[in-house]
This record gives sequence, C-alpha cells and structure tokens, in this order.
Amino acid sequence: MDFSYVDFSQPELEFAREIADFFDTHLTPDVIAQERRTGDGHNHDFHKSLGDKGWIMPTWPVEAGGAGLDPVQSRLLQLERDRREIPGVTHSTTRLSTAVVQAFGSETLKAKVLPGVACGEVKICLGYTEPDGGSDLAAVRTRATAVDGHWRINGAKMFTTGAHNCQYSLLVARTDPDAPKHHGITIFLVPLDGPGVEIQPIATLGGERTNSVFYDDVFVDDDYRLGPVNQGWSVMSAPLDAEHGIKDDDGLGEINGGAPYGLILRKLLWHATRWAKTAAADGCRPIDDPLIGLTLARIAVDVELVRNAKGAMGRVLGSDLLIKKSAELLDLIGPAALLPEGVEGAIEDGIFEWGHRFAQGTAIYGGTTDIARNIIAQHVLKLPRPPKPSSPTR
Repeated sequence: MDFSYVDFSQPELEFAREIADFFDTHLTPDVIAQERRTGDGHNHDFHKSLGDKGWIMPTWPVEAGGAGLDPVQSRLLQLERDRREIPGVTHSTTRLSTAVVQAFGSETLKAKVLPGVACGEVKICLGYTEPDGGSDLAAVRTRATAVDGHWRINGAKMFTTGAHNCQYSLLVARTDPDAPKHHGITIFLVPLDGPGVEIQPIATLGGERTNSVFYDDVFVDDDYRLGPVNQGWSVMSAPLDAEHGIKDDDGLGEINGGAPYGLILRKLLWHATRWAKTAAADGCRPIDDPLIGLTLARIAVDVELVRNAKGAMGRVLGSDLLIKKSAELLDLIGPAALLPEGVEGAIEDGIFEWGHRFAQGTAIYGGTTDIARNIIAQHVLKLPRPPKPSSPTR
C-alpha cells in the first residue's frame, strides 16, 4: 500500500478550492436542517445545483451532461463530499442504477433517462428487497408477466430508500417461476409515476426515511427491460458487487465497503474530541483524564482500521465498530450524551444520541454483515460453499 503524499498541481489545488466554495454556497444550513428533520437522503435544490455543474456524473463528457473530470479531480470532489453533511443516499442509488442502464438499456431508454440523470431531474432507487425475502435477492416473488409486447408487474418491495424522491426504480422481478432460484429473474427500470404504483413511508430507528412500494398491475413497455429475459442475476452482478464492496481499486478511491460508516465514526470522534477539550465550569477538561484520552485514541485507530480494510472486510468492520464505539462514547460522556438534538443540555447538539441510533441499522444496509462475511469466505478466503443439508431419511 502506498502511503506517500500526492503532489497536486496548481490547477488541481484551484479546483479543490472551487469545490469547497461550491459546497459553502449551496450546502446551506437549511439543507442540513431539512435532512436532519426528514431523513430523506436527498435535497432537490442541492442535487440540481450539482447537476448544473455536471457533478452528478462528474466523469461523463461535458456533451453528455457531465463535467469531464479526470480521476484526480473526481476524487477531490468525492473527498469534499465526504467531509460535508450531504444528503446523498438518492444520489448514490441513482449512480449505481445508471451503470446498469448504460450497460443493458436500449438506445431508446438511454436517450430518455441518462440526460435527466446528469442534470439532476431523474433519480433512480433500488427495488431489491421484498417483505419476506430479506437479503436473499434470489428469493424474489414480484412477478413480471409478458403481455402483448408489454410486461405486467405485480408484487411488493420493502426498504426502497428514496423511492419518494425518484422517477424510476431498478426493479428485480421473477419472469419464470419454474426456473431454478438464481434463474428466471429479469431486471426492469420501472417508472414510479404510473398507475398501480403506491409508495408508503417507513420510519427507521436511525431517523432515515425508507419506503414500501407496491406494484398492482403495473404495465411497462419492453423498452424498460434491462438485459436478457431470465438472466437478471448476471445483469445485477456488477452493481451488487459494488454495493457489497467487491470492486476494482483504481488507486484513488476508498478500498473498503464500509467507508460511509467509517466516516460517521470519524464524525463522532471529532465531536467527542471537541467535547473532551472543552473546559467545565471548574476549569477541568475531560481529555485531561488519561483514560478518556486513551479511549479517544483507540477510536482514532479504529477509524484508520476501517479505512484500510478492503472490500467486504471493511463493510463488516465499519458496521461492527460503529455499533460498538457509538455505545462506548455514550458510556464515556455520560447521561447528557443521550439527549437528542434540540434538547437543552444535549452534548454536541445530540450527535451521540443520533449516532448510536443510526449505527444499529448499519448491520443490514446494502446487504447484511452476514452476507458480507459470506463474501469474505467465498472471495477472499476461497472457502467452498457449505453443502446443502440432505433430506431426512425415514
């Protein structure tokens, strides 16, 4: 691993300042307050301002709606995003889905969708999880039936985060119920504004909004199909790998699949350090207690551990350490850390209470940590799959 410094050119330094100035201007306190209040993971005006700069798909050519950024510029943009409190969940699902549309969509569909993605008018959510399927995507029961050149879709999806912000859902549907479990699946880009689609909100412990989405005789043209019929598992392999932390390293990006959770742990550490350095009425500072300083130092090491754990290993560590250390910070700071945002006496305006609540859900987001452990076993340790249990004898 190369730990050397990057020697930025003068134009790159100027671009970094341009990015910071942009966020200072457009990521207003109102945008941050709305996200804390709603948990939407999206702000239309801020997202549109990114589109106006070509920064939703920043490496796309300018003529395609992007900014034509090179890898270093794109990384500088991402680093500044990571440093800010940006409502970006819908942005992330849109980018994941767009890669599938680019690779498998018809020319008609790409012409209809991609320009809108680049300018910020089109957003896409992930229609994966089902009420009784959990993380087992191959257990999909939502049905798509061919009808006179169209597809009729019936079923339900759970935890479709951002559906209320989006124009389309990247939907996984079963098209051959008699095929083996990982076959007979087809992927569609389904418009969410048509008849038969109902979106219902779900509140989460961490304050995020997600959704149930119901499809009742929803008809879509075959142009909205992505990839071959009944071969959806291979179509989904690339975005699933990206979501699960299995991705190529270009030498610039985060190597781990738990980067978002490591960033939250880093934020909690920053606030805890500020609290610890603040003198009480008697002039004493918490950080003057060696045990408190040692605890914060250990969390700082954990933050670096998450950053440098590759792929699915980072995914597991990111979630596990965020859950454990957010609870440890509550114990360290004391009862006032349990007070939520806006309550008198809340430490650092309730960031620790929020962090502990949010941490609990990270074990299931984007595939559970048990799924990530299976990926580690299969892709890193090269362990064989466990044998299927034999049928009981009589």
